[in-house]
Amino acid sequence: MKLRTFEGDKTEKPTFRLKKILVPIDFSPASENAFKYALHCAGKLSAELTLLHVLVPAVSPSFAGISGAPAGAPAFSKTGLSSAEKKLGALIASTRNGSVSRFRSATRTGVPSHEIVEMAKEADIDLIVIASHGNTSWKHFCIGTTAERVVCAAPCPVLVVREKEHEFS
Repeated sequence: MKLRTFEGDKTEKPTFRLKKILVPIDFSPASENAFKYALHCAGKLSAELTLLHVLVPAVSPSFAGISGAPAGAPAFSKTGLSSAEKKLGALIASTRNGSVSRFRSATRTGVPSHEIVEMAKEADIDLIVIASHGNTSWKHFCIGTTAERVVCAAPCPVLVVREKEHEFS
């Protein structure tokens, strides 16, 4: 089979430019692999890279009184928040001599898919690079995955990096 090449309209078209890339990180091997993809893209495109870790509350604040937790008590551990911030900092520090010079990091609490989409809207993100953990269980069939929810609700393109995908070295 022979492929033909067609030349399209030669008029000037706006350049596609990605300035801000968001990478949700849960510190799993799959999300660290997605981080490598994002790092590669950000380096090639001179884009800013934002890392986001979402802490899922142990108890919904609206149910805190029912579970016996005092009213107004945080639904997550302060040590968990501090640990996540340190891990994000270490991940950024591990890439300091690379081709990406602009990094940001953030931690949020809530439902991961919702917080990722909200961060993308608030920070005017151009691309989300997210890991898919490859779940194929009944639970996945019923409720979907974070990656799928982000793809459906994101205000920008989403690159989903599968768990067993080509790795950048």
